Amino acid sequence: MNRILVVDDDRDIVTALEIYLSNGGYEVLKAYNGREAINVLREHRVDLILMDVMMPQMDGIAATKQIRANSNVPILFLTAKSEDVDLIQGLNVGADDYITKPFKPMEVLARVRSHLRRYTQLGGRADGDRNVLQVGPIVMDDRAKQVTLDGDAVELTSTQYNILRVMMQHPGQVLSSAQIYEAVWKDPLLGSENVVAVHIRHLREKLEIDPAHPRYLKVVWGMGYKLEG
Repeated sequence: MNRILVVDDDRDIVTALEIYLSNGGYEVLKAYNGREAINVLREHRVDLILMDVMMPQMDGIAATKQIRANSNVPILFLTAKSEDVDLIQGLNVGADDYITKPFKPMEVLARVRSHLRRYTQLGGRADGDRNVLQVGPIVMDDRAKQVTLDGDAVELTSTQYNILRVMMQHPGQVLSSAQIYEAVWKDPLLGSENVVAVHIRHLREKLEIDPAHPRYLKVVWGMGYKLEG
């Protein structure tokens, strides 16, 4: 059974999410600030984290930054529409996605299932795709879940890996933010496109010598992104 850690200082929200997730077949652990969340992670295996942004003692951004030093566990922010700046900062330190409050139970379950599926696949379960993909000096061994650039290993989060895989499957093709999001998250892109843009920027930082003047991962203004060799 997958184990979900719910982190929010609003105990009513934690209780509601516990009901949704338990009914969906998940085990739920609870914390009410970032410091408590980190303590839970030290003592328990966790497969996914639902994390509020604004919390006392340690907020979601600080907690995510600390968690990312040791773990690639999927982190989904719980965020109000007015917290866009905090959301972008959270994505910058390693969050994978976000769910906007107030949320619907089916949306929460769909997002959780999507991220758990991708995280499990990246962790090594066979997914039927044993091809080695190559675009210029970038090589992806999807069986080993490994990416190299000029022969050197590139460390990617699960979300970065899956975005890169989609783009390597379509070299030279312009993909919109919506196409990338739907291919990776298996959900339609609703609302802000910041999630894709931030992950693309982090991919550039790991693949490009000069991210401001990319050789491989390029923006086609007003249309999307493409990967060239």
